[in-house]
Formats: sequence, C-alpha cells, structure tokens
Amino acid sequence: MLEPLKEPVNDRTSVELFAGGGGLAMAVHRAGFRPLLVNELVRHACDTLKANAAVSRGDEEWIPDPGERWPLIEGDVSRVRFEYLWGRVDLLAGGPPCQPFSLGGVAKGDEDKRNMFPEMFRAIRKIQPEAVICENVRGLLRPSFRPYFEYIERELQLPFVERDDDTSWREHDEVLQGRLAEEPSDPKQRYEVVTTTVNAADYGVPQIRNRIIIVAFRADRGVDIERFKQAVSPRYSETALVRSMLDGSYWDRHPDVPDHVRERVMSRLPDTPPKDDGKLPWRTLRDALKGLDGQPPLPAVPWDRLDRREYRLGGFTGHIGWPDARIYAGHTPNELDRPAKTVKAGVHGVPGGESVMLTDELLPEPLEGSPYAYKHRYMTVRETARVMTFPDDWKLAGPRSEQMRQLGNAVPVMLGEFFARAIATALDETTSQR
Repeated sequence: MLEPLKEPVNDRTSVELFAGGGGLAMAVHRAGFRPLLVNELVRHACDTLKANAAVSRGDEEWIPDPGERWPLIEGDVSRVRFEYLWGRVDLLAGGPPCQPFSLGGVAKGDEDKRNMFPEMFRAIRKIQPEAVICENVRGLLRPSFRPYFEYIERELQLPFVERDDDTSWREHDEVLQGRLAEEPSDPKQRYEVVTTTVNAADYGVPQIRNRIIIVAFRADRGVDIERFKQAVSPRYSETALVRSMLDGSYWDRHPDVPDHVRERVMSRLPDTPPKDDGKLPWRTLRDALKGLDGQPPLPAVPWDRLDRREYRLGGFTGHIGWPDARIYAGHTPNELDRPAKTVKAGVHGVPGGESVMLTDELLPEPLEGSPYAYKHRYMTVRETARVMTFPDDWKLAGPRSEQMRQLGNAVPVMLGEFFARAIATALDETTSQR
C-alpha cells in the first residue's frame, strides 16, 4: 500500500464558492480548513447550508472565530466582494458551473455566460489564496472542448493576467502562453496546476463517478508537485473487490446475503483471481447501506411503505419510500454488490432509472422482456446521501427532487476530504521547511 496521508497540523482557512448542498465545503472543513465564507445561489441549497453549518452573513464583512458557523452569502457570486479576505485564505474551493458549449462558439469569443470559471479567477485575484481546488465533470476533457479547457488551466496558472472584455479567449491564451515561458516577476501571482482524472470509487466512495479535480498551489509556496501527485493516487480498486469476493472476505462482511444473490454475482467473476494490486476493495452499494466507517445499517424499506410518507424508519430522516420505480432502456438499475451508478442531478432531481436499485428479493414471477428477476424500488434520499458519503445527520432542505438535485450536484464528501487533506499536508510540509 502507498504511504497514508498525514493529518494536517495547522488551523487553516478556506472560502467556498458554488457551495451547493455542502459536499465540498464539508470535506474541506473536515480536512482542517475553517470556512471564512461560503457562497451559493440556489435557495434550497442555501437552506441546507443554514440547517447544518452556515449562517446568513448579511452586508457586514466579518471573519468567524474557530467554532463559529460559516458566513453564507446567498446570491449571485458576481456580486460578492472578496477584498476583505486578502491574505487570510489558505484554500479557495468550488465546483464552478461550466456548461457545455461548442468549440465553434468559443472560437468566436462567444462563451456561455453560465461558465463560472471567470468568477473563480476573480476571487483568486482578490484573495490570493495559497491553494485552489475545483471539481468538475470529465466531459471538459473531451476533444472538442480540450483546447478551451487547456486555456482555463493556463488562466489558473496566471489568474492575475486579466483578460479584457474585447479580447477573445484565443488572443488571451497567446498572451498567457508567452508569460508562462518567462520567469515570474512575482511568484505569489503564479500557480502550479495539477489536473487529476478520478473515479470516486477509487477513493473509497461507493459510487462510479468520473470527474476531474483541479488543484493549484501558489508558486511561492514551493510545493513538491510530484509528491502531491503521488499522495492523491487511488487507494481502492475493482480488482481488489473481485479478489475479496473470490476469497470470501466480502461475503464474510455480508453473511445475510441470500445464496441465489451470491451465486448470481459469483457467476460473473473470473475463475482465477486477478493479480493483487495492493489496494483496498471498491466499496459497494451494499456496503453503504450496511454502514461505512462506523455508520449503523439503514433499515430496509417495506414494500407497503412506498407511499412518500416520512415514517422515520430506524430514526433516519429522508429514508422515505417512493412509488412507481421503473427500469427502462438506457436506465439500468443499481446492483447492491457493485458501487452505485453515478448520482446525477436532472431537471427534476435524479433522473429515472438512475436512482432505481435491485433488492435481494426475487419476483414472484419474471417480468416479460426484463432480464432482472428481482424486485426493485427507488433509492431513498438517505440511501443516496450515503452513496455520496454525506453523514446521516446532514439535513437536506426542500422537496425530494431538490434534495436529490443537491446530492447529484455535490462532491462526494470522502473524495473531497481526501484531496483537501493532501492539500493541507502539502502546505504543512512547506511551512515546516521554512
């Protein structure tokens, strides 16, 4: 196994933009960063933040003491003033919306106004944080978009080289490339950028979730970038999960799995175990429902309670059965002995079959034309929150569709915390060397 990350040693500070339901903000906080400010536009997400850790800041600019609630600015990020935070922030975090648009459009300088990376760069210019972390979809790396994404990376390297309103992104990119070829006159205005493609399952999250994590360190800090890259390498694997099923250790953790389920899962596995890669097994949906890292098991939802009513099953909030689950073309269900499918935020919450799961219970009679012999139902909000590694006591505001949307838009807490701890360790190491 790779060397585990060290615990952060300093009281560090953070700012979170586009905070949503709080996944990344919570992760950063758990990694030892004290939020000085969080910002979110969507009302229900703001209500979630206030229900758990934040308080509306109002117009007064103030710095919270350790242990105080996070100051929350509710509204458009473009109206947020950051100047009072200059020199006080160790980590700027956020997942800026970057809506897809054609390369033909951006080639003309006609970028989508929903692209919020420019607001991240503005915040950097006003705050000058020691590090930055952004999470976004892996689609930013698709060939048609790649040239523009590389421009975004260069903007993050030189955020203080501001683009004029009448300058196209291609013209600005040429300026940036020229500046990057020169020695920086002020290392505090240049950042070293590391973009990592990740599958959340490779970091202990019980979900297949392909994303990119962009981390930037202020150049004057002298962070060992290669050491950081090694620190954020994956710790879990599908190979290790397959090995654990073949050697029986996975089933030892789940002795109540019916024989017919175990036989179905095992029938898909190779006869010969794959080579040991030294990693931990992927965590599965079954692992999440049974409880990860000391969580208690979630009780099963009775079939006669798929009625949208809050029964507080087992005392858990949001563990509410929902009717009319369907499996249809293009929307295959989640299976308990695999990591869950990607939790998505559709127009009306998590879309269709994406939040349906097969149970261990066989159907009385096979459904005509269906390859699945098991009863299925929608996952509850609480089950989905576990797949996103949110703690059970994190309250989600709004109707079910809005709660599911917040989860689908979030960064899995475990994934965010892993990267935030690696950032904290990297900063701590440079501090100790000074």
